[in-house]
Amino acid sequence: MPHNPIDPSVVDRLDPEYVAFHNAHLVDIIPPERAPVWDPKIRDLPAVPGTSEPREVGSIQDFNLSKTNVRVVTPKGDRPASGWPVFLWFHGGMLFTSLVALQTHLYPNRWMDPRKHQLRNIFPAKCVTVSVNYRLAPEDKYPVAVEDAVESLHWVVNNGPKEISINPNRIAVGGSSSGGNLAAILALKAAELKIPLVFQLLIVPVCDNTASVENLWKENANAPWLTPVRMEWFKNNYLPNKEDWTKWDASPAFAPIELMAKTPKAWIGVGEIDILMAEGIEYGEKLKRAGVEVETVIYPGAPHPIMAMDVWMHCRTVGVLQVGRNMIADAGDALTRAFAESS
Repeated sequence: MPHNPIDPSVVDRLDPEYVAFHNAHLVDIIPPERAPVWDPKIRDLPAVPGTSEPREVGSIQDFNLSKTNVRVVTPKGDRPASGWPVFLWFHGGMLFTSLVALQTHLYPNRWMDPRKHQLRNIFPAKCVTVSVNYRLAPEDKYPVAVEDAVESLHWVVNNGPKEISINPNRIAVGGSSSGGNLAAILALKAAELKIPLVFQLLIVPVCDNTASVENLWKENANAPWLTPVRMEWFKNNYLPNKEDWTKWDASPAFAPIELMAKTPKAWIGVGEIDILMAEGIEYGEKLKRAGVEVETVIYPGAPHPIMAMDVWMHCRTVGVLQVGRNMIADAGDALTRAFAESS
């Protein structure tokens, strides 16, 4: 029997390219939540099989924070007179029980070979990208990842102009999945700290850790890959104490509206067949009610990992997943516009 079959009730709703990819490459993968014991070596493997071609960039540098580090990617070309705009990015890690570590996970400018300065660029915005290697559950539980996120922002503001030639008045934050959770939280933290941001880019974000199949997950409870069982496993590894689920630095949906109102405009991308779809849409609506400018885009037939599959899980026998490519193009355009408006 396959370990990850697609539920018959959602096959006709899914993007056909995804269905073909899933049945060829994902159906026999044993989910990590079924392993008898946790083994951190699983982080050395890609979350989904396949790879994609890298591209050249200007430079790659690593900088240490107090407990972790960041990887800084500078594009080719001349530095703007006022300094580079900067995108502070948080990779996905399935609610911080990351299945892959810094070297192999998803970044807007994914590291491939530091000796050749090659990366796989996701978003086309002309900016410096700072990818945060935040600490991971189950070894480091809530709120450790949030602490790393806040420290990375302080580092960009205080060290960025001198060390990586950025403009501290043109900072955007973004992330995918659990990284989207961190980015949304950091936008709120920045408002609390009175650090101005120009944009928040949230891709299939985790926004509400009280979500379940009884409420927000109900419509897509049978979606593939990121299942309710897997989400609960991730959540319980990162947030073992139920009383933490409604704290806004774990679930940004619970932030006070007065604080939401101080966050920058947002772009939110969600998959139509993803259990996280409803909470991403709902978070966007809460930001709108707070007076924040928000664009929410729903990608037809897309399950949770569709972006990653286009970006770095390219399978030559199936081809690039167009819906993922559309998401990346839209996100890149939104980020580019935000930086242009901030200049």
